Amino acid sequence: MTIPTWVKTTAAVVAAAGAGSLATDPSSAWYRSLRKPSWQPPPVAFPLVWTPLYALIAVAGTRALNRGSEADRAAFVRSYGVNLVLNAAWSGLFFRAERPKVALAGIAALNVSNVLLWRRAADTDRLAGAALAPYVAWTLFATALNAAIVRLNPDE
Repeated sequence: MTIPTWVKTTAAVVAAAGAGSLATDPSSAWYRSLRKPSWQPPPVAFPLVWTPLYALIAVAGTRALNRGSEADRAAFVRSYGVNLVLNAAWSGLFFRAERPKVALAGIAALNVSNVLLWRRAADTDRLAGAALAPYVAWTLFATALNAAIVRLNPDE
């Protein structure tokens, strides 16, 4: 029996989201001690934003994989996997390792990965590309937030 693509993409996204969630601790003493920009959303905003973003990442992955040629699918799977690893890694770098500067480098790599994944998806299926657009935008916002935290906490 062949496992449907949507099951595979959803499982991959859930694994990345779960790993990132386990590493995230906005209630830690270290995180609470950081100076943050005035425009940072409240902590409750993050799961409210990430939940639909992860759903869109799974939808985009499913659409791109179901519509691409065999060669396109293989390249997309690699890009998708790298992207999800970078996505999950950011939380570990920022919250667990308590290394905002290293996390900033990690999220910069994630942004490059996002753009490449977005292009691959859009080239295969316009709706898949559209589904990834909010993820790309939110991650750019998260990069600005990470950069502001680095600037406000130079000793971290």
